[in-house]
Amino acid sequence: MRTFSVIACLFAAGLFAPSMGQAQSDDSDDITVACYYFPNYHTHDARNDRVKGDGWAEWKLVKEARPCFEGHQQPKVPAWGYTDEKDPKEMARKIKAAADNGIDVFIFDWYYYDDGPFLNRALDEGFLGAKNCDKLQFALMWANHDWLDIHPYTKGNEQKILYPGRVTPETFEKIGDLIIKEYFSKPNYWKIDGKPYFSVYDVQKFVENFGSVEATRAAMDRLREKAKEAGLEGVHWNLVTWGNPVLPGEKAAENTPELLKKLGFDSGTSYVWIHHTPLPELQTDYFKAMEDYFVFWDKAKAEYGVPYYPNVTMGWDPSPRYIELTPNGVQNYLVTNTICNNTPENFQKVLEITKERLLADPNGPRILNINSWNEWTEGSYIEPDINYGMGYLKAIKKVFK
Repeated sequence: MRTFSVIACLFAAGLFAPSMGQAQSDDSDDITVACYYFPNYHTHDARNDRVKGDGWAEWKLVKEARPCFEGHQQPKVPAWGYTDEKDPKEMARKIKAAADNGIDVFIFDWYYYDDGPFLNRALDEGFLGAKNCDKLQFALMWANHDWLDIHPYTKGNEQKILYPGRVTPETFEKIGDLIIKEYFSKPNYWKIDGKPYFSVYDVQKFVENFGSVEATRAAMDRLREKAKEAGLEGVHWNLVTWGNPVLPGEKAAENTPELLKKLGFDSGTSYVWIHHTPLPELQTDYFKAMEDYFVFWDKAKAEYGVPYYPNVTMGWDPSPRYIELTPNGVQNYLVTNTICNNTPENFQKVLEITKERLLADPNGPRILNINSWNEWTEGSYIEPDINYGMGYLKAIKKVFK
């Protein structure tokens, strides 16, 4: 029998409902809703073509997913079809759906290695080429982790690194010049207190680039100065923090509060709940995962010393990346447990609680992020599918529009 939280039971009985009335009418209580965007759903990325074959996109794994246990909802089927996100017309539909339903910002998972960019066409051609791109702000989260060959991956095999996340200081200087010129300067680039938001995924890998915390801080300060020289007010440095590794080979930082202070980050946030919750059951209830995450949220607020922007995760099921089809059936899918009971209705309830918690802190931030727009192979997406249609987007609209 699955474990259900006290909050879930109260919701089911109609005994818990956050008070939303006056908060929504007060402009000072406006909350910025950002949403992570994972750009591996377009054809003809040069690296993917070279390693995976001509025209490969991660849609292939979505299509080939299969149920792995009783009640497992796979494959996931997109209501809009297996679209190519580098097409400005397709991205324009995404932008409209996001903006119409309460999303203010797409935070693109952004990849750049020593030998150049990766998965950049969704942003550079699709988003920035869309006629309505001014309807939505955008920002970058530098996904500076090692890129492993896990699309798909068979459990037990050698974890092959295709593109190391560590870059040279010279490459980082090049990255800084690029993002100021090509992204920060755009009128719809997301700014906090006038400063372009730039987020880093892996703080340990980031420090390895420069060899010490002091050298890393100096590189961050140089980027701030470069931004000011370009007419901006600086850079809002954000750190994605986590405790439980998700990708193979990841290692969590040992003292995040100290690193936030010494490196001079302006804020912290999270990418996905399972960085902070162990998912104790094969199908862990959505509200159980939420409660575990909220414990972390409270800890981050108390210890970080900078604003912490909370995360709402839609779900978790990475089995499409790990399925091995054998003569005996599906094998080796269970690299993590999954989240269940994450219906649009329950997603909306979690958004309501998150909003209530944000507004309860008069001096706290008015920002949250959502995982994610399109992590289809991780089972955490709000793009329409054939089961719930626009349900997850409508949930955001009901809470934040």
